[in-house]
Amino acid sequence: MSATAIRDETSFADLPIERDRDQFLRELIRELSGVLERTVGLEDAEGFIAMVGDRLGHVMNDEYKAALGKETLSRREIAKALVDLKDRIKGGFSVERIEGDAIVLVNDRCPFGRYVHDRPSLCMMTSNVFGRIAAENESFAEVTITEAIARGDSRCRVVVSFGTSAEGNHESRSYYAAD
Repeated sequence: MSATAIRDETSFADLPIERDRDQFLRELIRELSGVLERTVGLEDAEGFIAMVGDRLGHVMNDEYKAALGKETLSRREIAKALVDLKDRIKGGFSVERIEGDAIVLVNDRCPFGRYVHDRPSLCMMTSNVFGRIAAENESFAEVTITEAIARGDSRCRVVVSFGTSAEGNHESRSYYAAD
């Protein structure tokens, strides 16, 4: 084919295909989590994703502390950091309340978008990032996801407790500061 014939063809960049790096990466994460869930089971898939979330939580916590010039964040700052990090990745988290030993957050927009549906293992990213940041600043945190878009709920509701959770039947995960 000659160079002239190639120029006369429709530009592929003009084709009505919605694909950019962000969408590609969300699709990649969805497919990877699906393969893990089907291959090793939900529990082990959650374990793999939890390990990634834990590592990212360390990095993000260090970034917030450095940016604020602090050794540790207060509970109010932890809440603000959790909302901010989700905002930066296009999540819709907000603080429902901070009371006693708990921060309660709600979310109406998952950073994974529609790709999170039927991928509950991806909730371990939120649990571990939130848990790691909270624990590194408070020595201990327990995270309970009482509602999750990934599980078919209309929103996410996440409770970060700094004592024992009172969230009933929901599975909680405990996080401790790294030594």
